[in-house]
Amino acid sequence: QVQLVESGGGSVQAGGSLRLSCAGRIIGSRSCVAWFRQAPGKEREGVAAVYTGGGNPDYADSVKGRFTISQDVAKSTVYLQMNSLKAEDTAIYYCAARGAYGGACRARMADFGLWGQGTQVTVSS
Repeated sequence: QVQLVESGGGSVQAGGSLRLSCAGRIIGSRSCVAWFRQAPGKEREGVAAVYTGGGNPDYADSVKGRFTISQDVAKSTVYLQMNSLKAEDTAIYYCAARGAYGGACRARMADFGLWGQGTQVTVSS
């Protein structure tokens, strides 16, 4: 069964760091993988996306300079390193993946059909 599994969430104080992982057999050498988040009472929003075949990752303005998306294709895993965390980063974080056929790799919800279950990130101020 094709699936994605997120891990690495938790609770941290403002200014701290966490690294999220997204693992799944669908993640190969030509995959588009993205991270999204959904805070309580808010819509799900794109955070970052990476095409495992190369090119520059895409980031939301709110996380640029603080978050880094990276990949380990051999492990079928994509990571989201989150530094300088803020209270407003508190959310459930989801990863999503697709093949390379859908055009530019961006964190756009409509582009993805395969999603993980999410992992909670809580940042206390």
